[in-house]
Amino acid sequence: MNGHADGEEIASRVRQRFAATAAPVTPAAVVSAVRAEPAAAVLGDTAVLRIAGRVHDDLVGAGPLAPLLADPEVTDVLVNGNRVWVDRGHGLHQVAVPVGTVDDVRRLAQRLAAGAGRRLDDGSPCVDARLPDGTRLHAVLPPVATDGPYLSLRTFRQRPFTLDDLVRQGTVPRPVAPVLAAVVAARLAYLVVGGTGSGKTTLLNTLLGLVPGNERIVLVEDAAELRPVHPHVVGLQARTSNVEGTGAVGLSDLVRQALRMRPDRLVVGECRGGEVVDLLAALNTGHDGGAGTLHANTPSDVPARLEALGMLGGLPRAALHAQVAAALQVLLQVRRGARGRVLESVCLLLPDGADRLVTVVPAWVRGHGAGPAAQALGVLLRERDVAVPPVLGAGWPQRERPDRADPAEVAGAAHRRGGAT
Repeated sequence: MNGHADGEEIASRVRQRFAATAAPVTPAAVVSAVRAEPAAAVLGDTAVLRIAGRVHDDLVGAGPLAPLLADPEVTDVLVNGNRVWVDRGHGLHQVAVPVGTVDDVRRLAQRLAAGAGRRLDDGSPCVDARLPDGTRLHAVLPPVATDGPYLSLRTFRQRPFTLDDLVRQGTVPRPVAPVLAAVVAARLAYLVVGGTGSGKTTLLNTLLGLVPGNERIVLVEDAAELRPVHPHVVGLQARTSNVEGTGAVGLSDLVRQALRMRPDRLVVGECRGGEVVDLLAALNTGHDGGAGTLHANTPSDVPARLEALGMLGGLPRAALHAQVAAALQVLLQVRRGARGRVLESVCLLLPDGADRLVTVVPAWVRGHGAGPAAQALGVLLRERDVAVPPVLGAGWPQRERPDRADPAEVAGAAHRRGGAT
């Protein structure tokens, strides 16, 4: 007897039975259906459960992709036609997964989209959805996908990382971890910046877990990804329009709603449009300690990126820089390299020159240590009664760290002295 062939036959018959009856596809119902097959009488419990699990995945889950999504090391699963690629934190590589023909992949994509309450067909060939387990799905069908279908799945981890976890993994150097904790404790507003897949959401999720438990965090996201370990978190998620083209709720609307919800910390999961204007306005009206993420390849790209987003919200360049200088203090840059995702630098956003345009000044850079803005960051922390971590130079001479000083002047003085402190 060929056990594998028998298992495939049992699985096929059970799938057809559920398709024909439209019965609820619960794990218990699938197990009962497998046990009811005559050929299953000679199978042990382990084999029955394995077949039932495969059938359940094929009917309501991710089918042949389910084992990859269950792998705790996998962050992304990509399907190009019938070829599968995965990222386990060290870049993409192709894996041999039997997803079937391109028609099978199309049916899988449509089933996943339908399970998330979204439509995916020739009339609506693109979809961006959240699966019941939190996995983010993006799918594109031919002819828009020239060699498709294309599926992009970003996994969702139930257990967020702690700061110690990120230190152990090498993402955050141990001496710099107190700097991140101090930024949160001092209620400095910060942006986590980096490219796609660089770990921005992971780092932001971790830092939100450091917010004191008696503070209320209000999350505003395009797609709900943040799940900080915190006792008082409320989330607002944007909504796209329905098939009639109505009912859309954008991030700008949600930011304004969030301000009426008594937030201690206002967080925008990802700034990608005119909502940055509403966020800056909120942070300038007594809502300090806010945070968000921003796509930018390097910290020096951030001012131009904010200018572009500000124009989408109708904010002129000079007004945008004035708002940024008053509302945001810190940039945390993350990068994905050959050894995984790492914190690359901690920078300050400081006004510079007669026109007071915001510039980015490093306070710490991986491989170089403290930068020109290290003392300025120390000033901000001391003004808020937070101890200055040693990596920023806690042992400055007293005359160089006054209790009240302009951080921009401190950073400028460091530049004039010729570089890193």
